[in-house]
Amino acid sequence: MNVILRNKLRLREIIIFLILKNIQEICQNKVLEVGCGEGGNLLPFAELGCDVIGIDIAASRIEQAQNFFITKRQKGTFIASDIFLLKDLQKHFPLILIHDVIEHIDNKEQFLRNLKKYLSPNGMIFIAFPAWQMPFGGHQQIARSKIISHMPFIHLLPRMLYKRILELFSEQESTVKELLTIKYTRCTIEMFRRVVKQTDYQIVNEQLYFINPHYKIKFGLTPHKLNKTIACIPFIRNVFSTSCFYLIRPT
Repeated sequence: MNVILRNKLRLREIIIFLILKNIQEICQNKVLEVGCGEGGNLLPFAELGCDVIGIDIAASRIEQAQNFFITKRQKGTFIASDIFLLKDLQKHFPLILIHDVIEHIDNKEQFLRNLKKYLSPNGMIFIAFPAWQMPFGGHQQIARSKIISHMPFIHLLPRMLYKRILELFSEQESTVKELLTIKYTRCTIEMFRRVVKQTDYQIVNEQLYFINPHYKIKFGLTPHKLNKTIACIPFIRNVFSTSCFYLIRPT
């Protein structure tokens, strides 16, 4: 199973690292992704025979996911909705994926508490997010301006100054709004750990990366975990963690 897993999920190393021990159980069940986008994270699970369901509030992303799965000749269910309106999906999933979503959510405590309702007994949630203080923790790479999109740490500027700079570089109003919203809803390692504890989850596995595994796909860079000493230093570790991967389950 390990060889198959590595072949099928080689582009999703985060999943290999965090759920390898649970893959046999998961492959025989359903996998839910909240904020699924175009469905790329669910594809390896579909290839392994899982019943995959993707939820996204953006109808355009759901359409992309459906078309993507058609081109890959895989089966998947994709729904444009707020997950918490889909009561019939509660208690269904041994694995829920939350990838690059938690940092966009204002009330993280309420989100995680409500998400418990969708886990099957002994189910787990995989969560990945960029640490806020890392060079591109504000998602400024989505900016149209090449200068802004390649400028590290600009998101750490005071809000009004940051907004003014974005406007000076003629960023679209929707982009400015999204980047300022992320500045408000940001997520740090310390914040996430606190929310996990407050919502009665436990951390099953934590991996902090100096070089994000996804950079292997985008830039050909070999993934590297954050130095253990730096990983133990509050706040400083956020600067050097390009991505944070967690597997959590209810206590």
